[in-house]
Amino acid sequence: MNVVSLFSGAGGLDLGFKMAGHNIIWANDLCRDSVETYRINLGNHIVCGDICTINEKDVPDCDIIIGGFPCQGFSIANMKRNSEDERNQLYKQLIRIINAKQPKFFLAENVKGIFSLAKGTVLKMILGDFENIGYRVQTKILNAADYGVPQLRQRLFIVGIRNNIDHSFVYPLPTHSANGVNNLPQWISVGETLSTLPDPKESNNILNHDYSKYKLRFNGYIGHRMIDPLKPAPTVTARGDSKGGVVVLHHPNNKRRMSCRELALVQSFPINYAFCGTRSSIYRQIGNAVPPLLAYAIAKQFNAYTGV
Repeated sequence: MNVVSLFSGAGGLDLGFKMAGHNIIWANDLCRDSVETYRINLGNHIVCGDICTINEKDVPDCDIIIGGFPCQGFSIANMKRNSEDERNQLYKQLIRIINAKQPKFFLAENVKGIFSLAKGTVLKMILGDFENIGYRVQTKILNAADYGVPQLRQRLFIVGIRNNIDHSFVYPLPTHSANGVNNLPQWISVGETLSTLPDPKESNNILNHDYSKYKLRFNGYIGHRMIDPLKPAPTVTARGDSKGGVVVLHHPNNKRRMSCRELALVQSFPINYAFCGTRSSIYRQIGNAVPPLLAYAIAKQFNAYTGV
């Protein structure tokens, strides 16, 4: 299918759709570093700009619109979250473009915490807005570790099907499990994933293999937890802001923080996927991304559609 991508970031969701055989024809993001990362890895079809100022007529017709609309206002990691957070209103831009283009399908991604925001009324409002522009919607929380990503990352996925499209979307079945149940391989551990990479201080030619020297803490909070090398990593986050650094997960040796490349591997980006910008910017791009392997698992489910 022809895909338009909004809030594209560094391209994790788009890469998954490309891996599944879909054609990304247009993309958009506001962050210049993310756009440059996207361009060198996925192509020049991305437009850098504020979605609020983009005319829907400049967006090409497509079969599906995808977007991991900004989640910081919804995330449980944001202790000041509330229903009035201006970042929570950006989903309305997603709705505006979907309403104008009327694609057969849409896929929206956000954090699990949106379920509990304002006691569930925010999610109910969002789903109602999608229904009001002519779509049947369904939601499911997926754990990236269940799809081969070495990370415990739960995210909400909203699939919309235009009311006149005769198709039922089926969410992907897990390919991995915590304890190898149902004859599935066990979750992939963070230790195994990073075992072949040299220490960043050693001589190497690995892209973006630079790490934060921010001191380690072990207090149980996000970014300050002991990492078990035999399990998937905790959720990679983009905590922090553009004026300072981000809180980065410990390496599984628990002696330093992960490098940008290591964090990207934990997010399931290919080792040759190049990131642009400062170290803090790269960490943030990685933390905000949809893991490509999780995106691929969802994207290939759209291949079951055989209509025109």
